[in-house]
Amino acid sequence: MGFSIVTAAVVFGLIAVVELPDKTFVATLVLSTRFRPLLVWLGVSLAFAVQTVVAVTLGGLLGRLPSTPVKIFAGVMFLIGGIVLLRGASRARAEEEEAEEEFAAKGSSDVRGWHVVALSFSILFLAEWGDLSQILTASLVLRYQDPVSVFVGAFLALVAVSGLGALAGRWLLTRMQPATIRRVAGIVCLLLALLTAVEVSGIL
Repeated sequence: MGFSIVTAAVVFGLIAVVELPDKTFVATLVLSTRFRPLLVWLGVSLAFAVQTVVAVTLGGLLGRLPSTPVKIFAGVMFLIGGIVLLRGASRARAEEEEAEEEFAAKGSSDVRGWHVVALSFSILFLAEWGDLSQILTASLVLRYQDPVSVFVGAFLALVAVSGLGALAGRWLLTRMQPATIRRVAGIVCLLLALLTAVEVSGIL
């Protein structure tokens, strides 16, 4: 199966924007203030690798179904994702603070070395189940019918964002506006839903 750098770049941009105000970004930040950032990032990246494989595999399995229902399903997922992001934008900062408290408690263990990797993996692995970025990754596989490119774009986006969280998360949180990022991501999702609807209708 071929690889499309354009598809990977589009997926990278969308997933990165969705992930920035996400609770998993906050989790990485909090863990990195308690343990060595490199070990945290390694554990988080391993968790993202597994979860991205799960999302891409699910999208690939659904993609074997008849084309029109699959496109409709993908469009509905984009629509739901856009609505969730836009509706939750006003509470972005409050949710960020709640997530920080939650993961601060989970990351209070006195562990060292590879145990930090294991702890970070377990926390992020559980936090990512059913996460919006995971759902969107599966939907993007349905949209582009290119699981390899979608996997590369989504995984690199998650790794890059988590790396920012590990190295400069606190600095970023004081300067970025989570509500604005969510609104941008929500609008992008709605545009994808609209484009999918146009394709299903046969207008294009």
